[in-house]
Amino acid sequence: MSGAAAFGGVDVGASATKIAIVDSRAQLLASDVRKTGVNFASSAEEGMAAALSACGLRREDLVRVVATGYGRHNVPFAASTRTEIACHARAANHYFPRPITVVDVGGQDNKIIHLDAAGRREHFKMNRKCAAGTGAFLEEVAARIDVPMDDMDALARQATRVVHMGSYCTVFTKTEILAHLRAGEKVPDIVAGLMESVVKRIVEMDPLTGETVISGGVAAHNPVLAEMLARHVGRPVHVLPNAQLAGAFGAALLASEEN
Repeated sequence: MSGAAAFGGVDVGASATKIAIVDSRAQLLASDVRKTGVNFASSAEEGMAAALSACGLRREDLVRVVATGYGRHNVPFAASTRTEIACHARAANHYFPRPITVVDVGGQDNKIIHLDAAGRREHFKMNRKCAAGTGAFLEEVAARIDVPMDDMDALARQATRVVHMGSYCTVFTKTEILAHLRAGEKVPDIVAGLMESVVKRIVEMDPLTGETVISGGVAAHNPVLAEMLARHVGRPVHVLPNAQLAGAFGAALLASEEN
């Protein structure tokens, strides 16, 4: 495919770096997801090289690259940067071109974005105060109960009841988990409770009006969150296609539109 016009999006998150390459018709040509590590620029470079190799393109075939995420200012080959809000909104509107509420559960923060039919942002809320209710929260508590993150969704689905967590603080929740284990609570029921606590944090952030779409790596790997959220709001909640790539895909779409 050498010589074809293509556009890149780089989402350098606190936990993972995501790459998306699209063509002029907004078709996803290739992607890459890897741990961010301590060198943001290196993870972006390596991820982009892998994505380009996957679709047979060269760096010079990329007309424009837009970076987003926590480390967006550390991507030397990006022509410009955009906020995570803008990129997740653009990706969500691409798949759902109508008024929607977007919920992004990130590694370090959560976002709720209200969009009109044209994808214009009406307003948004972010949770920046602590890691409670985020991907980092789930990672820490999963480690405490010695459960791989990849097993969390399946375990939550095995639950016969939800063990409710009284605290949203990660540190206090770890202590609470120990108490539940001592009391003989089953691990799947505890995991369901942890997922439920994430959902409650989301619901308390801002009213989820209208059609709701959830994005981000946490939702991609734990679609049970969308099902739990749907029960809270009383209507279906959609998981965005390629949810973990939402930021990178939105950045790539914006790159194609800025050209």
